[in-house]
Amino acid sequence: MNRLLVTGGTGFLGEPCARAAGSSLEVRAVGSRDCDLLQPGAAARLIEAVRPSHLLHLAWVATPGAFWESADNWRWLRASQELLLAFARCGGVRAVTAGTCAEYDWTAGGTLSERGTPTRPATTYGRAKLELCEWATALGRARGLSVAHARLFWMYGPREHPARLVPSVASALLRGEPALCSEGTQARDFLHASDVAAALVRLVESDLRGPVNVASGVPVPVREVVAHVAAATGRADLVRFGARPTPPNEPQVLVADVARLRTELNWTPRVPLARGLGETVNWWRTRCAGERKCG
Repeated sequence: MNRLLVTGGTGFLGEPCARAAGSSLEVRAVGSRDCDLLQPGAAARLIEAVRPSHLLHLAWVATPGAFWESADNWRWLRASQELLLAFARCGGVRAVTAGTCAEYDWTAGGTLSERGTPTRPATTYGRAKLELCEWATALGRARGLSVAHARLFWMYGPREHPARLVPSVASALLRGEPALCSEGTQARDFLHASDVAAALVRLVESDLRGPVNVASGVPVPVREVVAHVAAATGRADLVRFGARPTPPNEPQVLVADVARLRTELNWTPRVPLARGLGETVNWWRTRCAGERKCG
């Protein structure tokens, strides 16, 4: 059986990826407590120890707000390069790196396509991820390594960082506190973490190469997402739209072109938005009840 190494394998996205891959691959999921990939030589030692045939590289700086311009993005780029070089040296066959829709030019908004939209990132995070994409693609060509780069859009689900949109709204409402939101008219492309994981595992098991958008392909107003969360908590009366300013220069619509995902990878999402958000709220309700912090 092929052996898959999942970095960031104990996190919000890594855990469902490791679970989804377990039926067809021997999985080794590694988190920051197992191996600090930012330490010199750590990535190479990890590859030597695991000897994976397949690699799903998810680990990166992800603290909400801070990650956009953190200097750690460049440290993670160097660590990722070390990881992929070691993987190639040790006979690795297939690697998938995690990218971001922030690699694209968001100036005009609209539909973002792997083959039609310019890559012109406006943030340090986007620039570092784009450099990883280009570097890994070149490495694959030079070493005969099959490499894909998954450009992730807006994700949600259990175990997400509490400062992000869905958990911050859900936890406030479950505590009986007002959820302070922007007007929420901007539309984004949301996908449940279990669907993202299923798509990533399918991508790992394929030979599809280059950048691939992993998203729903459906633009949904942020206001609608908040409304689903509020309905699931039963506290729509506590939502305060317009209490927070909409970030300046925010594109009205950002949505993925998912043609590669659907036609070349033959994959479509399975979790409807309302159901996925309801299940996510229930996860937060259980957690809050266990911690005795929410009603």
